[in-house]
Amino acid sequence: MQEKYLSYSTEVADAIENKLPIVALESTIISHGMPYPENVRTAQKCEEIIRDGSAIPATIAILNGKLKIGLSNEEIDFLGKEGRKIQKTSRRDIAYNVANKINGATTVSATMYIASLAKILVFATGGIGGVHRGAETTMDISADLEELAMTNVAVISAGAKSILDLGLTMEYLETKGVPVIGYKTKALPAFYCAKSDFEVNFKIDTAAEIAKLIHTKFELGLDGGLLIANPVPESMSMEKDVIDGAINNAISEMNILGITGKETTPYLLSKIASITKGKSLESNIALVYNNCKLGAEISVEISRLAGT
Repeated sequence: MQEKYLSYSTEVADAIENKLPIVALESTIISHGMPYPENVRTAQKCEEIIRDGSAIPATIAILNGKLKIGLSNEEIDFLGKEGRKIQKTSRRDIAYNVANKINGATTVSATMYIASLAKILVFATGGIGGVHRGAETTMDISADLEELAMTNVAVISAGAKSILDLGLTMEYLETKGVPVIGYKTKALPAFYCAKSDFEVNFKIDTAAEIAKLIHTKFELGLDGGLLIANPVPESMSMEKDVIDGAINNAISEMNILGITGKETTPYLLSKIASITKGKSLESNIALVYNNCKLGAEISVEISRLAGT
């Protein structure tokens, strides 16, 4: 029944049929994460990096009532030009958008769910959502965490976004039984910063070892995802004091303006980019590319294991 809502690009359909490695990509980063045309260039470069890594990119979005798995250059450009006119779509919004043919840019949670329908096991993104600062009173907790708890997809990210309460985010993932793997690091990356004050569950140094863990987890029937925390390249890592100051200023202004809910993250990322004179955006782009490269490597290794 779900198949009637799915629409695959020819490239992705061929990859699924021939059991080739595939890496899912979200589309919120195109419509809500960056200005045009930087967003389109970034999305296309992500796909190029994955292809260079011998895997197939599957950028995911909702277009004209279909769950699109693999986008054309024209569709990526459409999402980029329309920007925030495209509805930011989490798992909660999928059925409504499909039923009403509302175009949607998928968040981490929606991308994970749609990728799982296509049996795509690896998804590369920038940073996941998590427990927001002050959540003890606002209860503002990203749907990304619940999706990680129940959907069988491995998510490669630069940890959780720095705007979050990283300690509470790790506690939530611990409660839900989601393994957090640090790629060549024991310290949890914090998006713009290569390290935070918190530790991951396991440090693993190769893509092959990570792929073996993913393969084993799913063979054991342990439902739920994995978070692969891949630090931003050291050359693009920002100083903690600098980024913390920018985040605090952005949060103060956001609270004054009364911005809440799904508009919180795009507002903060945009404001932080302005405060840091674009340096945070440069860091953001670098970490996304880095995650795509690792995503391709892991997906290739998973395909090798599946073939043995």
